[in-house]
Amino acid sequence: MKTSNRRQLLLAALLLATGANTIANAKAPKELVIGTSAGPYADQVKLGIKPILEKQGYKVKLVEFNDYIQPNFALAEGSLDANIFQHVIYLTKFSTEHKLQLSELVKVPTAPIAIYSKKHKTLNDAKEGTTVALPNDPTNQARALVLLDQLGWIKLRDKYDPVRASEKDIATNTKKIKLIPLEAAQLPRSLQDTDYSFVNGNYALASGLKLKDALATEKISSNYANLVAVRTADKDKQFARDIAAAYRSHEFLEVTNKHFADYAKTDYQLALEAGGKPNSGK
Repeated sequence: MKTSNRRQLLLAALLLATGANTIANAKAPKELVIGTSAGPYADQVKLGIKPILEKQGYKVKLVEFNDYIQPNFALAEGSLDANIFQHVIYLTKFSTEHKLQLSELVKVPTAPIAIYSKKHKTLNDAKEGTTVALPNDPTNQARALVLLDQLGWIKLRDKYDPVRASEKDIATNTKKIKLIPLEAAQLPRSLQDTDYSFVNGNYALASGLKLKDALATEKISSNYANLVAVRTADKDKQFARDIAAAYRSHEFLEVTNKHFADYAKTDYQLALEAGGKPNSGK
């Protein structure tokens, strides 16, 4: 066989192989890796968001974390495409402190922080020396302190900042309670030893607690509604728009009503229920 003919055959084989690979790649599903804390936000993805995205050709992998630190580092370094576990105050503070380029994409239905007890059936049992566990991270601790102030167990100083309240802002410990700061993931277990414990919604549900069994529950502001975070550079990419659209859909509203009825709904879900058009915001 002449050299020129061999070259033509090799070139044809190469083009054929390249074309086959291109077709295979075109048919391969787009992969998304989403990180969440174990519990309700993982369940929201499994029951509501993943099925919607998979209908659009995505292959969705869910990675669950047991702390509030790793998910943002994993997102920033590219191991995740998105994460769902935090509110905007935590995201902003964490991103600023660690110089990470992360942004809010869309808010999600949120389980509130609440106070639980396995030793008492009412808050009226609180007396001098009562032990109360609360989150040790600044943003969630502020939420607990504000609720304690509303309950009358402590009095925060005048003109305190509800977003940044700390133990230093306690003007009077009215009930003379003993505050025990703990890592958020440890709070459900602390109920075995404390009189009362504040527990973040995701950890409460993951541990088997029910929102309706809480003795007091915060009224969630937009500052504390959980959200989907993405890398800032990815915020306008198609996959990010598709994730946001999945959360804003009627299909996900139906999943929320069926499986997450006690959660604080987002503004766009309330708009859908009112028959209006959900805004493109949070």
